[in-house]
Amino acid sequence: MAFKGAPDSVALILFFVFWYAGNMKYNEYNTAALNAVGGKTSGLTMTVATMQLGVCAVYAMIVWAIKLNPAKLFGLQAPDKQSMPNVTQADLIKSMKLAFCAAGAHAATVFALGGDPLFGQIVKAAEPVLAAIVGTVFYNKAPTFYKVCCLPIIVGGVAFASLKKGGDGSYSLKFDVTALVFGMLANAFAAFKGGENSKLMADKGIAERYGGVGNQFAVTQILGFIILLPIMYATEGAKLPFFFDKLKTDSSLQFNLVMSGLAFFIYNELATYTLKVTGAVTASVANTAKRVIVMVYMAAVTGKALTDEQKMGSGIAITGVLLYALIDDLLKSKKKTKAA
Repeated sequence: MAFKGAPDSVALILFFVFWYAGNMKYNEYNTAALNAVGGKTSGLTMTVATMQLGVCAVYAMIVWAIKLNPAKLFGLQAPDKQSMPNVTQADLIKSMKLAFCAAGAHAATVFALGGDPLFGQIVKAAEPVLAAIVGTVFYNKAPTFYKVCCLPIIVGGVAFASLKKGGDGSYSLKFDVTALVFGMLANAFAAFKGGENSKLMADKGIAERYGGVGNQFAVTQILGFIILLPIMYATEGAKLPFFFDKLKTDSSLQFNLVMSGLAFFIYNELATYTLKVTGAVTASVANTAKRVIVMVYMAAVTGKALTDEQKMGSGIAITGVLLYALIDDLLKSKKKTKAA
């Protein structure tokens, strides 16, 4: 008799748990890997980001080699069969825009979190703002009027989190510039990634040849790694001998680099498993809760507590994100109730 594993309801809960845990551990491993090479001023942040995607590429190839994806083991279910996709060269060329945006979002996120793991998370909460702008200008997908009304709440929250109260009671701007600039850049790349992903998957032929979201994600990470390699050599090539010498001898760098890449790949897969079987409301609440939990966890790991302004600002911004995600559904429900 074939092993069926845990019921879907139990598996779903476990997928949520390990999605959150994987995201938290990714942030921890990423910070440790960056610290191992000298922190945000080391000039090796792009190298760390690229090598993380290199780990993802190796993991994807191992999955194809054994023809089993072990991700569902986290839900105490049997692994899915997963073979190499039958994509054509033309499919890969069409996938390059998505891969470029995904690679850019990943690299910019590593820079942002390397600048300040906590403030970087706050800035990334503003992703819907960039998504609204990019969707409207480039993909003819403007948000509704009510969603637009939520955007100032998000922006205001991030802005307030950037303030610091002085001894005289006055406020002034004080934030990590790297976290702000690269956090917003990551948000922009993520917005384009969403648009390009929708365009690519709208082609039923390509979607069929990929044979599932898992294969599409795997190919995207491999292409992203290839895209980042020349950028890494162009920007940090002079320091690569130091990096590889350190990688040979520093067990902390070895462990955290490999684990950050694995955690990134696996938590994204688990997020896919959870979000595709939950409703929009549940998905929105889950994403919002995840961001709060990750910030609290990183504050504990790094020993760097959020300031009062960051606590209030992040609370406002994240509330705005949740409202942005839910407001159309809430208003639809209200209209239906009145009509009944």
